[in-house]
Amino acid sequence: MHKGPCTGLAAVSTALLAMSRRLEVQDVLRTIVVSARELLGAEYAALGVPDDHGGFAQFVVDGITEEQWRRIGPLPRQHGILAAMLHQDGPERLTDVRRDPRFGGWPAAHPEMSDFLGMPVRDGEETLGALFLANKHGATPSDAPGDGRGFTDEDEELLSLLAQHAAIALTNARLYERSRELTIAEERSRLAHELHDAVSQKLFSLRLTAQAASALVDRDPARAKDELQQVAALAAEAADELRAAVTELRPAALDEDGLVATLRDHVRVLDRAHTAHVTFTCDGVRALPATQEEAVLRVAQEALHNALRHSGAETVEVTLLRRGAGALLSVRDDGRGFSPSTVRTAGRHLGLVSMRDRASGVGGRLEVHSEPAKGTTIEMEVPGG
Repeated sequence: MHKGPCTGLAAVSTALLAMSRRLEVQDVLRTIVVSARELLGAEYAALGVPDDHGGFAQFVVDGITEEQWRRIGPLPRQHGILAAMLHQDGPERLTDVRRDPRFGGWPAAHPEMSDFLGMPVRDGEETLGALFLANKHGATPSDAPGDGRGFTDEDEELLSLLAQHAAIALTNARLYERSRELTIAEERSRLAHELHDAVSQKLFSLRLTAQAASALVDRDPARAKDELQQVAALAAEAADELRAAVTELRPAALDEDGLVATLRDHVRVLDRAHTAHVTFTCDGVRALPATQEEAVLRVAQEALHNALRHSGAETVEVTLLRRGAGALLSVRDDGRGFSPSTVRTAGRHLGLVSMRDRASGVGGRLEVHSEPAKGTTIEMEVPGG
């Protein structure tokens, strides 16, 4: 059905407003891609954010399922038309992308595409990414060569408008995330000072009092008893100080953004920081009680630390799935693994006891599957509210 000018303008306005309201980079990217595909009536849309190593730091798609995306394989590299879009100022419109001399094919599971429209997303001289659209609805069938029908001049103008606003929204989201990272760093520094000033002083007093009690045991047992009572009091105060500090260390992002966004951001940071490829997949997870969300996040962090520091893995996959009212977390790596016969030693080394305690503490369960040279999978299930 044809949209009138008012309807079309309202749709564009809604899309631009949705972009500006997002504060997380991943949410901004997703909103841009979905808006572009819907407004231009395309079957597929994608937005790639380049890295400095010939690949893409992020590549968001719309129009295919999670299963299709997994079967396609790893993120594409910067080559062919994808690379061209990152190094030119204007749009690229093709009636059949498969006939372009730069086309180098695609993986077997990749859907067939014909007509194509691409647009760089630029902030001044910096290319933030590139938008790609394929298979205009009502155009040439995707299994036939293009014949001139497909994306139009109007589509090109609309995508250019979207790209300009996308650059603003993406830049704002990046600034927000950097600001939040600085705030978190400042907060941790403050807590470190508090720990030093409060807990360290208590522990120092505790040591001196214990030494005094030891010296008085033989010649003045009554005073020694008083000193030992003071030791107990100081120890209790130190424990309270530590407990308060640990409570404050609950990630601020978890309270503000929830488990899914916080875990996604954590995985993205680890993927940039390590040579291993770290991915995150989420399907239908609802908000959980705060204690469960924190437990899931802490177990995920511990499992990721083990995989990236100790397993020698090349890929680490983090999956969060809905299970009734609860959720199932899975952290799988292709590292060296370990034998069940050494599970006690491995448990102490890899913090499995701590992870099991966190799971049971919120009414959940934790399972570990591993074999030598076959990687490790850690699963945690929580029941929900």
